[in-house]
Amino acid sequence: MMGQEFSKPTSNPFQNSKLFRSFKRPPPRNPYFDRNSSNFHSQSIFATLRRPPADKPNDFIALFSECISVASTRTQEFLAFKDPEDKFHPSPEVLTQVFLMTYITQSVNLKMTDSFNCTAMTPEQRILLGADWVWAILEKPTKNPKVQIAVQVLHLPEREEAEENPESCSESVQMAQKESSNRNVYERMVDFCSSVGKDCYALFLFYGKKNDKENIYGVLSNNFDAAIGKCNKIDRALIENFFKGSRYLHTPTGMMQAIVTKKQGDPLTLMVKFSS
Repeated sequence: MMGQEFSKPTSNPFQNSKLFRSFKRPPPRNPYFDRNSSNFHSQSIFATLRRPPADKPNDFIALFSECISVASTRTQEFLAFKDPEDKFHPSPEVLTQVFLMTYITQSVNLKMTDSFNCTAMTPEQRILLGADWVWAILEKPTKNPKVQIAVQVLHLPEREEAEENPESCSESVQMAQKESSNRNVYERMVDFCSSVGKDCYALFLFYGKKNDKENIYGVLSNNFDAAIGKCNKIDRALIENFFKGSRYLHTPTGMMQAIVTKKQGDPLTLMVKFSS
């Protein structure tokens, strides 16, 4: 799968990256028993019992939450802005890019891309897979994706209706549209995640809802495919309906903690509020 990865440039967004080489000094000769050596008091046999702290699976969660906070706050400035002359109307594409670019900048600054990376989809991939970008929790030291979260941004209907997409003129985009014409964008996203497995989550990110147009919400699940047998199709109404039956909204931190502590193969569905 080809994408625009911002953690490290590579032709394949999920390709293993090379490890940094570590250089160790050779151990001193007879460090423990040579009493005339200056190392006798500085090194003891107990030093051999020390081990470097193991990487915890949730080390990145606090950093992720900080990145989300900055990106959500920046995007809210555009969602809430009212132009007194009614000339400025940020398009869905602009709003998506504001969030994604702010998140990427912050994640690079916090040096979290080696454990949790972000891969932006090409225009063709957005059509075929239904995802705007994919987050991945990486295994160490291989850097292989252990858990993936495919994100699709949903805008208010009035914004989507006014959107004009110049990319639709390109031949490759037209071919992608023809290839995926038998499924809507929500079904493509669910199919993509289902083909990967239960460790791939679909996250539908709402930039505003009907009753709250200035906040960012999300519905995350690795079990949307179960709805296929209960209804004719997966659409926006079905996804929005998850909020009606939910009494609790997770934070981004809570979402990630639920993902990393879940037993492998178990279903997980939850609602999230990304803005503060």
